[in-house]
Amino acid sequence: MKALRLAPAAGAAGSVRLPGSKSISNRILLLAALAEGDTVVRDLLQADDTRVMVESLSRLGVRCVVEAPGVLHVPGVRGEFPVRQAALFLGNAGTAFRPLTAVLGLSGGEYRLSGAPRMHERPIGDLVTALRAMGAGIEYLAGEGFPPLAIHPGNVRPGQSTRVRGDVSSQYLSALLMALPLAGGGAIEVEGELISKPYVDITLKLMQRFAIAVAREGWREFHVPPGPYRSPGAITVEGDASSASYFLAAGAIGGGPVRVEGVGRGSIQGDVRFIEVLEKMGATVTAGEDWIEAGSGSRRLHAFDLDLNHIPDAAMTAAVLALFADGPCTVRNIASWRVKETDRIAAMATELRKLGAIVEEGSDSLKIAPPARLTAEVAVDTYDDHRMAMCFSLVSLGGVAVTINDPDCVAKTFPEYFKAFASILR
Repeated sequence: MKALRLAPAAGAAGSVRLPGSKSISNRILLLAALAEGDTVVRDLLQADDTRVMVESLSRLGVRCVVEAPGVLHVPGVRGEFPVRQAALFLGNAGTAFRPLTAVLGLSGGEYRLSGAPRMHERPIGDLVTALRAMGAGIEYLAGEGFPPLAIHPGNVRPGQSTRVRGDVSSQYLSALLMALPLAGGGAIEVEGELISKPYVDITLKLMQRFAIAVAREGWREFHVPPGPYRSPGAITVEGDASSASYFLAAGAIGGGPVRVEGVGRGSIQGDVRFIEVLEKMGATVTAGEDWIEAGSGSRRLHAFDLDLNHIPDAAMTAAVLALFADGPCTVRNIASWRVKETDRIAAMATELRKLGAIVEEGSDSLKIAPPARLTAEVAVDTYDDHRMAMCFSLVSLGGVAVTINDPDCVAKTFPEYFKAFASILR
């Protein structure tokens, strides 16, 4: 296993240009491919998850052309993929696997969808149940409720209604929303509490950019008009707000100021609200249309007790920030962590304890009491989870060296992360 040792850092200051948002990039790629007309996508994230999506679209007959670094020309197929039979390998990219399951399930072709071993452990049963209720022909090839999947031509009728659980993953709802215009529109009812609502909001706003305006009744019922999607001609991907959290947290811990460029207060991404966590902890945060800056507003960060269901990815950064707080911190309503790239609640608790923290692990929460002094020379395991690697890099700002095992896992969303992080250390 490769490992990267980060030396103790005295502080952090500087600026970083963020890579494109993974959530926005993969949604745009799929919508652009399904649209009427061609789309030029600018500032596209160049990482493993988007590579998986582009390769899958190519196998389905969508011939994307790179016009420049981060600029992709996507020819639209007006809702019907040219290739009607294909096998797709989607790695561990949930933002590719779930939407493609829905779109292909309603398309009338023969497809096989598989992924990395961890993807085969991540549940998809609620999405499949919702699609089957609409007439999709989907078969489990291994465990019931989990990938890999075989998709067969079904009997999908236009304008149907379906229901989906909202308390496991918001990606199920997003997948159905993006797929329904291809099947003549319809209605979706959400059962239970919808988690991670800002991610669904990203889906709705991007669909509107492609000429499909969804009407919703609160977060309980969604009415989707029929397609086709129509290309806006050109569209730019925002910088990744989840990735911004690591650099802004570094500014709060290490004095700062640290500025991130490519995302601002007006972002459509929910994780931009991580700045509220920083402000509650006493950091100084300023922002403009296309940038956010954070620095230390107090000698030591304040403790917090917060429901962070709306920012599940950035909530991981908050959990590591708890190591630098003036008292015990609690991160609540994060049950979705259990079904991410790893069981993030268990993984986070294990690694925080290595550093000397006292951690109480709940079914959907973590309570973290910071140590008087961080344990030095800890080797942090990352569980093939990019966010574990990026979060725990912040430990080096606590005056101790830390080793990140398998640092290359950041290639999933931010291949140049450690180079960018090193550029702000002092």
